[in-house]
Amino acid sequence: MGTKALDYETLNENVKKVQYAVRGELYLRASELQKEGKKIIFTNVGNPHALGQKPLTFPRQVVALCQAPFLLDDPNVGLLFPADAIARAKHYLSMTSGGLGAYSDSRGLPGIRKEVAEFIGRRDGYPSDPELIFLTDGASKGVMQILNCIIRGQGDGVLVPVPQYPLYSATISLCGGSLVPYYLEETANWGLNVNNLRESVAQARFKGITVRAMVIINPGNPTGQCLSEANLREILNFCYQENLVLLGDEVYQQNIYQDERPFISARKILMDMGPPMSKEVQLVSFHTVSKGYWGECGQRGGYFEMTNIPPQTVDEIYKIASISLSPNVPAQIFMGLMVNPLKPGDISYEQFVRESKGILESLRRRARLMTDGFNSCKNVVCNFTEGAMYSFPQIRLPPKALEAAKKAGKVPDVFYCLKLLEATGISTVPGSGFGQKEGVFHLRTTILPAEEDMPEIMSSFKKFNEEFMEQYEDNWSHSRM
Repeated sequence: MGTKALDYETLNENVKKVQYAVRGELYLRASELQKEGKKIIFTNVGNPHALGQKPLTFPRQVVALCQAPFLLDDPNVGLLFPADAIARAKHYLSMTSGGLGAYSDSRGLPGIRKEVAEFIGRRDGYPSDPELIFLTDGASKGVMQILNCIIRGQGDGVLVPVPQYPLYSATISLCGGSLVPYYLEETANWGLNVNNLRESVAQARFKGITVRAMVIINPGNPTGQCLSEANLREILNFCYQENLVLLGDEVYQQNIYQDERPFISARKILMDMGPPMSKEVQLVSFHTVSKGYWGECGQRGGYFEMTNIPPQTVDEIYKIASISLSPNVPAQIFMGLMVNPLKPGDISYEQFVRESKGILESLRRRARLMTDGFNSCKNVVCNFTEGAMYSFPQIRLPPKALEAAKKAGKVPDVFYCLKLLEATGISTVPGSGFGQKEGVFHLRTTILPAEEDMPEIMSSFKKFNEEFMEQYEDNWSHSRM
């Protein structure tokens, strides 16, 4: 018999092109070591609850009641659950056609989409239309749906920031499109230079690629920077001039660790700019329950909102969403709870504020601890994590380490990260998984390990790094940048 349809050789070539470093070689090796009994600290993925973050009480109470509605009929329910959780569970169950076990509309429950629209209106100061909001299984599913609609073939390009979150490179490969990189400036705290954008578009056009969209990740993943208002205006102007749809990945909007540069949505700036731009620039914005102080990654709740997208296109996107019938319903309720939070005077309000503030304040301290820790290490330099959940230090690898990596058949930062994993149990992601400038090496780690464990983790990293540099340095200069 000849080859079969699912033999490796005959698979869809786009599937083989996909690379996803966050769950790549390092993660697989870490999983092997864990099976062998080694203690592994998984800092490779922004997965807060897996690293000990406690779930917020109120949302879990509401969803528990929605999952087990018979509890609402129990005369003792008020002894176990606060009245506001009971009321909210009834509110969400009344929106469904048969509880959490029934499919919803393929765009999500209308009542929750209305709550999302009200949240966006409060945040941006401009009304939002629930008919242009789709609830999705995490923001990733929404990104995939939209890129699938944009990319028609290899000749279509999408501008993506480098370093980038590999969801974008992987999905563009899977859809058969072309990734057009634009490099962020590490020495300018991962800032964006519009001249770099123009250069990237010109190079892509020279290769015969039609650039159709641009991605921004704000706050940045893996780079942790917050885009300024001026930067966002430049980006929107650029998209207007070049006729690009802007994809605003804003999933870390609650994760801000400094006061100088608060989060501002691309939509707010677009509306502030007024016509013709506010009526012309096509924008799709993404958000999730997986990040912020919620960290509910496993629930898979997200949404996207469309601005200036023609009704016929919205209908086509609805059709594609309908193939999956329904986004998962419990996650939709988590989304409703996130965008319509408790208010002062509610019974559970003080506990909710205490829990959420505690998480954010601890993340702010951990961002500082990690940045300072990396910057105290030989041949390591790291920008401060202004937002999101990651540190992205640059590791200046000595020539002997580069030679050793080559001999081992490894990319240099993969070589370094594997050695770090074997020595300390710290599982990171090499910078090459996100893209970086030629000859420059990084790693990405989350700032999520428990605050009390952070000094020990940084001390363990520092000890490993010192020994690694000593082994491979051979009197090589270790200037700081």
